[in-house]
This record gives sequence, C-alpha cells and structure tokens, in this order.
Amino acid sequence: VQLQAFGGGLVQAGGSLRLSCAASGTFLSINDMGWYRQAPGKQRELVATVTRGGSTNYADSVKGRFTISRDNAKSTVYLQMNSLNSEDTATYYCNAVIRLRYYSNGMDYWGKGTQVTVSS
Repeated sequence: VQLQAFGGGLVQAGGSLRLSCAASGTFLSINDMGWYRQAPGKQRELVATVTRGGSTNYADSVKGRFTISRDNAKSTVYLQMNSLNSEDTATYYCNAVIRLRYYSNGMDYWGKGTQVTVSS
C-alpha cells in the first residue's frame, strides 16, 4: 500500500494551492484520512482530518482557510488551501488509516510529503 501526494509548490502570500493524495495497492478499506505538516525545526502537526463518512476536523490555525475532502471511490484525499501565509510553509504529509483484511485493524500509512512554500 502506498500513499502518493501531489500539488505542493511555491505560492505568494494570499494565494491558493490544492494538494491531493491517492492510496494505491491492495486493501479492504480506508478509515480516516488526513493531512499533517512539519516546518523546519518544529514537530509534525495535524492540519485536518476527514472520516470515511465525511466528518472533518481542523487545526485552529487553518480553520476557515483550508478545506479537506475525499473521494472514496478514488481512495483520494484533497486539501484546498486558501489565503496562504508564510506560517503555512512546511512539508505536508498525507495520512490514512487502512484496513488490509477483514479481520485486521486499521494501520497508519504515510505519504512521503510534498513541500509547500509561501513567499511574502
């Protein structure tokens, strides 16, 4: 099972980016999916999560600016980021809790990360 993220890049302050992350491989189902980020010298932090049913949770710092969504048929999670500022500069990692088999518990999988740089 692999998670591959797309969509990072360089953007000016106030601009927008959309990240996507697709799960591939053989698995039974995907539970929660989410995005985390890590800035240089800082710990990895939660950005947003979405359940299989579509319930969302956001870090206070991104509420009202970022929107997480998912397409279960495509095993893909998205992060629409608007009104970006320099504090959003970080490497963004996608995460998914994936069940491989019917009798197995969900396991955490991580993508390799995609860099988002916001210039002021």
